[in-house]
Amino acid sequence: MDAGVLIGIAVLVWIYAMLVMEVLHRTAVALMGAAAVFVINIFLRFGDFRDLIEYIDMDTILLLMSMMVIVSALSRTGFFEWLAARLVARFGSKPAALLVVLSAFTAFISAFIDNVTTVLLITPVVIETFTYLKVDPRPAVLSIIFASNIGGTATLIGDPPNILIGSATDLGFMDFIYNLTPAVALSFLAFSVVILYVFRDWLTSFKGVESAEAKIKDFPLLERVGLALAVVIGLFFAEDVIGYPPAVAAIIGVGILLAVARGSVDIEDAIRDVDWSTLVFFMGMFMVIGGIKGLGVIDFIADSLVGVSTDPAVLAVLIMWVSAIVSAFIDNIPFVMAMIPVITSIAATLGVNHEPLFWALSLGGCFGGNGTLVGASANIVASGLSEKYGYPISFRSFSKYGFPVMLTTVAVATAYVLLRYYYFVG
Repeated sequence: MDAGVLIGIAVLVWIYAMLVMEVLHRTAVALMGAAAVFVINIFLRFGDFRDLIEYIDMDTILLLMSMMVIVSALSRTGFFEWLAARLVARFGSKPAALLVVLSAFTAFISAFIDNVTTVLLITPVVIETFTYLKVDPRPAVLSIIFASNIGGTATLIGDPPNILIGSATDLGFMDFIYNLTPAVALSFLAFSVVILYVFRDWLTSFKGVESAEAKIKDFPLLERVGLALAVVIGLFFAEDVIGYPPAVAAIIGVGILLAVARGSVDIEDAIRDVDWSTLVFFMGMFMVIGGIKGLGVIDFIADSLVGVSTDPAVLAVLIMWVSAIVSAFIDNIPFVMAMIPVITSIAATLGVNHEPLFWALSLGGCFGGNGTLVGASANIVASGLSEKYGYPISFRSFSKYGFPVMLTTVAVATAYVLLRYYYFVG
């Protein structure tokens, strides 16, 4: 292990210690981490400082900003309150059923729309619903975050790591559904048991509400926002065929919204409603991850797997669990990018089928995002929304529930991969 890797690991430990202790707001910690890797760059010269800035994924930033504008406009119509009232009327006296239904719906949507967009749309509904029920909505927000990361694993387009794997291999859309959807379904069932157990005290605090009243406040605006949102979702489905990033769809949607609702949506108000703290956090963490990647930390982790075993079943388990643990603390996108050529090389050297190893990488990388608050983009976005509503979610409280969910789902996925590809199929 060279000095660069040691320094990179030390930077990560320092940043996560700050996040766990909550000495500063997470955005301030991310900016401090970015400053640290800039300083390290000056002394070690592992790359031009402009390279760190280029690690900022502007597709993600623009996607988030655009969807925040659309969600802000949708919130002014009263749609979230209206939908929450309908949910309360149907499940107000059945809190466990309500929690599972919301989670299942989130998981399903996340399989076809990216996780970030899903939680942006569903988190306000969840918060409004449980506000009607006069209970803390944070356990429900956590549940839909976990569900979005689980459900997004089911398809090629549901989570960025799957897109990376699909583009680097000959695995297509139906390959992902055929191989990963059963694992996701089993893992979701296990997840449902876990959340009903860990949130059992919260669920018993419900007094029950039989009905709630809420009306749409602005139908014309709702129609215009609905048009923009329909265009965005339609373009999301077409992006895999045409080949543009998700941010393009979201920007087009915002353009349509501002054009058709120019009398109802003021651009200055829309910009003020953007959660800039969350966006700046992402920018800082992108630079941090880029910095430690430049120091060789991610490549070191990937390469360390190669010499452990030549048994493909053992390698699949190692890949899944290392991917899950690393993805809980480091964005899974650069890790998956580093692992793809490693897995290809391992499969070619050993003469084994590479597909189960890639399914292990996908399941570990996506499920691992539930481990900590910074494990996936959806986690930060939903927690930022929750904070805007007055319900902040701390790093420690997220990990308290997220880590058991991660361990359970990865354990189920491990059993699935071993039984399907190695013990029964051979």
